Amino acid sequence: MPRTTKKPSKELRFEEALAGLERIVRDLEGGDLPLDDALKLFEEGVRLSRFCGAKLDEAEKRIEILMKGADGEWHAGPFPSGEEDEGVTHGDREEE
Repeated sequence: MPRTTKKPSKELRFEEALAGLERIVRDLEGGDLPLDDALKLFEEGVRLSRFCGAKLDEAEKRIEILMKGADGEWHAGPFPSGEEDEGVTHGDREEE
């Protein structure tokens, strides 16, 4: 029986869900699974895909909130991640 990505007691992270989804796609593309196992993996893949989509939607909304000014106008600027002190780099972006 194929392994499925079960949601542990702690909240599933986006990266973990994406890795599980990629594994499921590889397993299904291999075509060597019995139908029942393939259906179970497919169902798990749909669940993970929806989870990842929801996480991306949340991130997009957070970015929109942070980038929209109090006047309701969009303002271009660096994304304040709050992780500056944790060694996260932001590519070629200039610090202001």
